[in-house]
Amino acid sequence: MSGEDLPVEDALTRAAEVIADASEVALACHVSPDGDALGSMLGLHHTLRAAGITSVASFPEPFLIAPHYRELPGLDLLTPPDRFPREPSVMVTFDSGSLSRLGDLEGPAKSATELIVIDHHVSNQRYGTINVIDPESAASGVLVRRLIDRLGLPLTRDAAVCLYAALVCDTGRFQYESTTSEVFELAGELAAFEVPIAELSRTLFEEHRFAYLQLLADVLMRAQLVADKRFVWTYVSQDDLARHGVTFEEIEGLIDVLRRTREAEVSCVLKEAADGTWRISLRSVGHVDVRNIAEAQGGGGHRFAAGFTSDEPVDRIVAKILGAL
Repeated sequence: MSGEDLPVEDALTRAAEVIADASEVALACHVSPDGDALGSMLGLHHTLRAAGITSVASFPEPFLIAPHYRELPGLDLLTPPDRFPREPSVMVTFDSGSLSRLGDLEGPAKSATELIVIDHHVSNQRYGTINVIDPESAASGVLVRRLIDRLGLPLTRDAAVCLYAALVCDTGRFQYESTTSEVFELAGELAAFEVPIAELSRTLFEEHRFAYLQLLADVLMRAQLVADKRFVWTYVSQDDLARHGVTFEEIEGLIDVLRRTREAEVSCVLKEAADGTWRISLRSVGHVDVRNIAEAQGGGGHRFAAGFTSDEPVDRIVAKILGAL
């Protein structure tokens, strides 16, 4: 399905033309969506609906949203994946580096007449007919804002809140190296829509159930520091989740606690999914490009944040990461 590799500005123009001519637009983000994926998709969903353009938005099973995204407007407008169009004429994906990341929505993506891929991961496999890929963008939400502008449509408050969430999540609350003056300009534009910044920041980053804090204590107690590799890691098993009554979606931000380790340049959290496979999150605060490590294991991401999936035992996964380091 891969289309021609257009410069990002040309790709944005072409994407806007296709969307403007569509009778319905199907929107999808990757499995277990993070703030950028969910915020980007909802941002365009709100904008299209407000302009009278029919759109449907979804993400793959498990069709569950992490509780810290509950303040994003439009969650009630999402469509379960089993009701997603099977053969959409126009489909847009968000923040998804490959078709496989679309889970049970991979079929509709392959069947779409036009598949617009919006992403800022350099590892994106450019699987669309129109690929709006810009690794220089701080978030996929940045590209969505540019697409909305190219469509000539006005932002709504709900869209602004969702795009602000996308931006603040993928810049680590404006702490990562991707934070530029342009990022602050966009944040200022979005904040002008009366985004509830304090409330949103608390639910996105600071508020957790007491059960999660107890699980966090256990997980940090078993963390291991490999000093000569400047590497710290830990894991969360399904038994841990069951014992504390915590969901898989709740532990998304656990890596951000571990990455505070002063002695470590690279941090890693291995999370056991319900099917027994491990989801590995990697973070770098220095010179190590963790995207290379993730890509070698079939994953992807950015220089400072990447991940992959594995069905191997924990000790073997960690040994491979250490070998790469």
